[in-house]
Amino acid sequence: MKILLTYDISETKSRTKVATLLEGYGYRVNFSVFELDIKKHKLQILLNEVKDLCAKNDSIRVYTFSADTIVNSYDLNEKRPKPFEKRSSYVN
Repeated sequence: MKILLTYDISETKSRTKVATLLEGYGYRVNFSVFELDIKKHKLQILLNEVKDLCAKNDSIRVYTFSADTIVNSYDLNEKRPKPFEKRSSYVN
């Protein structure tokens, strides 16, 4: 599954833990936005871990993408990789 996960977490300690956890699953594309290419059962495990780190008023949003949607997605900064593209070719 291709997932875009965003978060708005008020507590710094929790926010850092969530970011570190997500870095093990995907690529950070913005401060609080990650692209994940993940199996459905692993996504559920990840989401349970994220929920455990967050307060009730924190915001965690998950967007799923189809292959058609990804083909039509792009970054205006041409130096950055395309959405869900392998990051080994990324040059700042």
